[in-house]
Amino acid sequence: MGLPLVIRFSEEGFRVIGFDIDEEKVEKLNDGESYLKHIPSSSIDAAANNGFSATSDWEKISDCDAILICVPTPLNPQKEPDLQYIQGTMDSIKPHLRAGQVLILESTSYPGTTEEELVPVAEERGFTIGEDFFVGFSPEREDPGNTTFTIKDIPKVVSGITDNCLNMVDTLYSSIVERTVPVSSTRVAEMTKLLENIHRAVNIGLVNELKIVADKMGIDIFEVINASATKPFGFTPYYPGPGLGGHCIPIDPFYLTWKAREYGIHTRFIELAGEINASMPEWVVSKASEALEQHRKSLSGAKVLILGVAYKKNVDDYRETPAFKLMELLLERKAKVDYHDPYIPHLTQRGITISKCRV
Repeated sequence: MGLPLVIRFSEEGFRVIGFDIDEEKVEKLNDGESYLKHIPSSSIDAAANNGFSATSDWEKISDCDAILICVPTPLNPQKEPDLQYIQGTMDSIKPHLRAGQVLILESTSYPGTTEEELVPVAEERGFTIGEDFFVGFSPEREDPGNTTFTIKDIPKVVSGITDNCLNMVDTLYSSIVERTVPVSSTRVAEMTKLLENIHRAVNIGLVNELKIVADKMGIDIFEVINASATKPFGFTPYYPGPGLGGHCIPIDPFYLTWKAREYGIHTRFIELAGEINASMPEWVVSKASEALEQHRKSLSGAKVLILGVAYKKNVDDYRETPAFKLMELLLERKAKVDYHDPYIPHLTQRGITISKCRV
């Protein structure tokens, strides 16, 4: 989230400071190196030429006019929101905030997070929100590896705690994107981001379930989807897979299901889609076992090569990838597992170390 914003703001002539607690990342960036394979080091060099620098020194927060928080928002083992990174960031920057700054959360979270986590910290410093300090929320819409849509091209939803806050947030992002989409409150903007990802999660869950049904009927679900996609209205194609991965789709829907319980609502539809998507690795392993049995072979002792372990193509990000669950299930069945992914040379997760296959 953060590095593409660094590059985009730098392209428009802003002097940008990148904050990170990871000293290795800070050192790489200051040496002109990218730590993400889909972002070339030449882009870091170009940003540095426009004044970009990276640091782990929180005191430099006071030098900034605008502060954008782009930290992870994972789930805990109980599938409840884990805001430790937002809270830790706020604790770190709190002593260095000053009047006149605009503070914006970009991390995906449940409706109310900006009001509950950012506003109190600013008010504890004695600022009056909307007068001498400005707070807003603008959800990231970064799609790593997508060369068709960039930050500049993607409309940016913007919001603020007050009208003055919204104007400040809108003015800032209008300088780096072609179109901003102002909404009435930070809660609306937070809910907007959740709807975008829940829409995908639910539709993927639907097509994953249809894949299982079609398989039992001897029907090629991909042929069905491609035929349906010829309809010029009322249909959007989604495709089945071995599960969901990444830092958004498998996680964000549960931020809303958790918050909905506060209002006495059980989001059954969202949770059902999550259950279906989470069960896909088991189904894939069972199909692999059936295929081997047709050749009078067992999964135990079989050599299995997994091609691709990142959560999507052309990135080196394997957060929440279903490949890990596939590997665990295969190893439990005594299969011999290798993988190949040109973006990920070494893989260790949940105590499992798998060597990359040389192909």
